[in-house]
Amino acid sequence: MFREMRATCRRLYSSKMMGRTAMISYRAHYAPFAPHVSAGTVTELTGSREEFNVTNPATGLHICTVDAANSDDVKRTVIDAHGAFESGVWSRASAHHRSKVLTRLARALEERVPALAELETLQTGRAIREMGAQLSRLPEWLDYYAALLRTHQSFVAPTQGKLLNYVQRVPLGVVAQITPFNHPLLIAIKKFAPALAAGNSVIVKPSELAPISVLEFAQIALDAGVPSGVLSVLPGPGATTGKELASHPLIRKVDITAGTDTGRVLGSIAGGNLAAFTAELGGKAPIIVFDDADVPSTVNGAAFASFIASGQTCVSGTRLLVQSGVYDTFVSQFLEKAKSITRRMGDPMNPKSTMGSVISSRHLQRIHSMIEQRSSGTILIGGEPLKDRSSLDGFDFSRGSFYPPTVIADVSLDDTLWKEEVFGPVVVLNKFEMEREGVVCANNSKYGLGAGIWTQNLSRAHQVAAQLQSGLVWVNTHHRNDPSSPWGGMKESGIGRENGVEAFEAYSQSKSTIVNIAPAKETREHDDWFGDEAENKRYG
Repeated sequence: MFREMRATCRRLYSSKMMGRTAMISYRAHYAPFAPHVSAGTVTELTGSREEFNVTNPATGLHICTVDAANSDDVKRTVIDAHGAFESGVWSRASAHHRSKVLTRLARALEERVPALAELETLQTGRAIREMGAQLSRLPEWLDYYAALLRTHQSFVAPTQGKLLNYVQRVPLGVVAQITPFNHPLLIAIKKFAPALAAGNSVIVKPSELAPISVLEFAQIALDAGVPSGVLSVLPGPGATTGKELASHPLIRKVDITAGTDTGRVLGSIAGGNLAAFTAELGGKAPIIVFDDADVPSTVNGAAFASFIASGQTCVSGTRLLVQSGVYDTFVSQFLEKAKSITRRMGDPMNPKSTMGSVISSRHLQRIHSMIEQRSSGTILIGGEPLKDRSSLDGFDFSRGSFYPPTVIADVSLDDTLWKEEVFGPVVVLNKFEMEREGVVCANNSKYGLGAGIWTQNLSRAHQVAAQLQSGLVWVNTHHRNDPSSPWGGMKESGIGRENGVEAFEAYSQSKSTIVNIAPAKETREHDDWFGDEAENKRYG
């Protein structure tokens, strides 16, 4: 039995795009709970529930209103997902069948990328150029796990005696996923793909700031052949909907991308239920630039690391550590790059716009307050919210939540700006002399998710990478991501890994089946532990 929860969304969006005014009207009828509605499977829910508004952070305009899940919705959705799991319609489907469905879903997603990219831009304020490029890669995750299903093998353990011990991977059950606003669909699909491939029933709670693309994807999944009840979406606040979902005793795994404090809370809840737990949490990625680095390439790479997604990524390059011999040259070129990005900021729907807004006015205020309240450092560029009009296309920044690329030099290692995640386009910049000093400064953080090294000395690159306390280290690049490459952090940046075989196995568990293949006569003779003659009987 499935339920439909109505969330009628409307948007009227106006922007100047490529010299013309685009008017886009949008109306969607969502079914966030087991959102795949077909004839005879819809049961209307009764009872009150709160609504929340989704707003375009670049314009301040209302996009849509979504019904938030109430406590009863959460409980009944988990029960229905458990029922779908127990039915075996997906959990016991063959690996080949699940592979075919995921491949079909990948192709369907490819067709919808342009439309979904617009939705992502509308709800996050990120530049359409970014979202189009990012979403175009998402089918790769579905294709990877579809291929893994066809190639991943069980094995026979070398058990002693006349026993056949075959070991298989089986799904966990109902799993809960809590996803953030910064990469709404990317992070959701990074979690969906291995969880669905392994045969689980999945319930996701997207960020209430950006739920639309995840809701849309759920319908695409149904159309591609994912059975009803196998993928469900529960919109609502993390403090209520997310916590209630993670607390349900039928949830066998909780997988979150969130702040470290949220990770602690939900991790303790999952532990109390003896459920598995994966968390990608905060970050404060260092970028170490050595004297022998190619400066133009380093400037381009560091700018990407620092300002992509308006700095709203957990691996954002927020701490630039530059060796003294190249410091002045690097800083000069990096500031010019930051100026160029700022000059070309505009309407996020404009394909020529370089960088979009941050997610909300509240987040904008938090970013600016952290800068104003710092105890050290000199602002070299930026440092104030944008309130004028864009020189690129005349877009009025005062309508939204725009912060320019900001670089602050000589920040103390005790300063909040050095220690805490800003989650915006804000970079602290420090100089170091010797290699060891750069490594020590880079590791001087409670976080350990991403780090970058820029050098032309291959030996140094490997030696420094080995010393960095980070789950991801890039050399002469940044933010590279692939379905096959494990992704996760050390220290307070999280536990467990996304991507690769590791994620697939984290969404499954091993099951040993041990078969006695000895003839019955031999079994009678050698396995009667409590017989009259107990000598030479096998134990275990």
